[in-house]
Amino acid sequence: MKGFSITVTNTTSMESFNRKDVFIFTMLLVGYCFAGCDPGNPPKENPEPVKENLIFFEDFNTPHLDSSIWNTEVTGMHVNKELQAYVDSSAVISIVDEGKAEGATGGALLLQPRYTPGLITKDGQAFDFISGRINTRKKLEFTYGTVAARIKLTAGTGVWPAWWLMGTGDWPASGEIDIMEYVGEKDCVSAAVHGPGYSGDAGLVNRYYFSKDADATGWHTYAVDWSKDSLVFRYDGVAMFRVTKPMTTFFGQWVFDTPKFLVLNFAVGGVYPFKTNGISSPYFGLPAATVKRIEEGKDKMWVDWVKVTQQTH
Repeated sequence: MKGFSITVTNTTSMESFNRKDVFIFTMLLVGYCFAGCDPGNPPKENPEPVKENLIFFEDFNTPHLDSSIWNTEVTGMHVNKELQAYVDSSAVISIVDEGKAEGATGGALLLQPRYTPGLITKDGQAFDFISGRINTRKKLEFTYGTVAARIKLTAGTGVWPAWWLMGTGDWPASGEIDIMEYVGEKDCVSAAVHGPGYSGDAGLVNRYYFSKDADATGWHTYAVDWSKDSLVFRYDGVAMFRVTKPMTTFFGQWVFDTPKFLVLNFAVGGVYPFKTNGISSPYFGLPAATVKRIEEGKDKMWVDWVKVTQQTH
């Protein structure tokens, strides 16, 4: 402590340094510290409060998906050896009331795959499943902020619903932020980041394991705090993974300083489920039990709301 010293002479022994002396010494020390040890460095003023600005909020309380914000994707290019064709149909993309999405506040978005053996798409591709994928490309694109959604899933091994951000342009140079991915193992979900030099199997990935009484089949909030030099993934408010700029530039370019758009989708089978469960029959990454679940309409993804905020001072 600058400018403060105590001298103890040898006129008394430590044994005679009684309780009264200790009390006086302690009070002098505490009083000095409260007065400020160095008047040349006064306490700093409180920092300017951070304000949270709401950029986007969707609560899915309208009868139909809002096409002014959301695009419905239709399969053309096909990736990851996934088994589904994406179609624009209420059979796979719908808004349901809270009675059909127990625990939602008002309505909820429902993405649900369907079993359609022998389907041939307009471009001549063959699929045994259809499903839904929506995005906000060219309608809502932004850089930085907290991006969150409240989601509930079901437990079919080999399904692959996801909640993520994509950049415009070529992949992976445009960047991909996977806030939540799920392959039907109800005890865990994952977050990932993809860019040039760290994409696909070489992406930066982390899994989060739920407690037994709060697995992925319940409602959870999946979010990312995206800033100019880091991505912090939070599940139910708890940080589960952090990716920093140096972590990515070790492999390649940091590509998370450009606008991204929102994506919600429900894939079926494919590379990521297969890498997790090793199942190859009757479908790649998808067992017969899940095929039956999809046929019976049991595998679903509900989204209660989606929110984007940004901080300003």
